[in-house]
Amino acid sequence: MSEGFVFENTLPGTSAEAFGRGSPPEENPVHSKMDRRLKWLLIALAVILAGELIWVLGVTPCMPLSVIEISGIPELDRGAILSQAGIGVHTSYMTVDTRGAELALGALYQVESARVTKQFPDTVKIVLENRKAVAMALAPINGRIEPVFFDRYGVVFKIGGDIVEDGIHTLPIISGLVFENTSLGMKLPALFQRFLADLGHLNSSAPELLGTISEIQVKAKPYDGFELVLFPVHYPAKIRVGNELTQDTIRYMLLLIDVFIKQGVMVDEIDFRTGTASYKKEAALGQ
Repeated sequence: MSEGFVFENTLPGTSAEAFGRGSPPEENPVHSKMDRRLKWLLIALAVILAGELIWVLGVTPCMPLSVIEISGIPELDRGAILSQAGIGVHTSYMTVDTRGAELALGALYQVESARVTKQFPDTVKIVLENRKAVAMALAPINGRIEPVFFDRYGVVFKIGGDIVEDGIHTLPIISGLVFENTSLGMKLPALFQRFLADLGHLNSSAPELLGTISEIQVKAKPYDGFELVLFPVHYPAKIRVGNELTQDTIRYMLLLIDVFIKQGVMVDEIDFRTGTASYKKEAALGQ
């Protein structure tokens, strides 16, 4: 029976620690200090990274450009190029209008094409392509006859002087054109666009063929359009063609001339306008 007995709340060996309910172990002060330092270090790194991102993405693109690279036509003044492109000392990456700058630079008579690109966050590159002469003509300039050079688009980009490649004058002379108030940047009529494109193609793909022609005369047709009369370098004859000038036409012309020379025949004129060559014979050499 249990009457008269009083049990103690705890018995020897049955303390709270014995049942696994003791107080937690004390925290290691060294580990705690390291954790706090690592936490503050991560916070500091996050703040620095956020500041860098804000600077690079938000501030730098709105600041004046640091790098402006220009290439292509070294004789053009750098200041004039930047002014034409609308780029000033306060222009930033965000405010550069690449398409507008390309169009503005393309309006310069020395420039055939312009490419403007931006490199984030503070760089602009301008690449210019200069015009290349495909032929020259003679025109009255201030009371004097001066050579006038134009490109495949018919733009006059050089007046006076000469264009020499490897010590050789390679450009054919275009005669029959009438120039009035000749100035740099003026453009020949659209009527000649196909002919000039042919000259440009020959100049780039077969300059040796184009070099066999000393002069190309433009002759107006009675009602509309024009035709061409070629004057070979090494044979005193006129070669009449249509208003197109191709490699095949020139090669055929040279082949006939070679035959005439070998046969000792002189002709005054060869006509290719109908697609079949016909010629006017003068006399045999030595007669």
